[in-house]
Amino acid sequence: MDIAAMIDEVIAREGGYSNHPADRGGPTNFGITQGVARENGYGGDMRALPRSVAEMIYRRLYWEKPGFAFVAELAPAVAEELFDTAVNMGATVAGGFLQRALNALNRNERDYADVKVDRAVGARTLAALGAFLAVRGPAGEKVLLKALEALQGERYLALAESRPANEAFLYGWLANRIG
Repeated sequence: MDIAAMIDEVIAREGGYSNHPADRGGPTNFGITQGVARENGYGGDMRALPRSVAEMIYRRLYWEKPGFAFVAELAPAVAEELFDTAVNMGATVAGGFLQRALNALNRNERDYADVKVDRAVGARTLAALGAFLAVRGPAGEKVLLKALEALQGERYLALAESRPANEAFLYGWLANRIG
């Protein structure tokens, strides 16, 4: 799936304008919070956020800037998962999940060296991903996806446990973001 299709899917899932009282992000439209919209130059009412602005934000902040477009060249399904996680949890969280999973799957550095979990997907993380895939083949991408989803699911549960208001979102997170 290409980035335009992924953005369309996210926007369809996120829906239009929302201002849920339990959502710390405040007013959102197309899944873009008011704070993110403001940081990216949109100063208008969130109800009127143009879809094109939301698409630009998704592409730049959650695909290009964190380097997931480069991940897509090696492992398209992993890149798609990282994009979705970034949209919901932040790009650095998604990058950290990838690094943690790669480190845990390298058989105590027999397959490739650990990468620093700095939450930034750069050349070393991409090299580790390439080495992992070279050793594990196509089945490895499926296993890596499971590891990423396990980390994401655990974080959702922790968010609900640490802030009871997040329980309003837990079912939807698990239903729409995992698996």
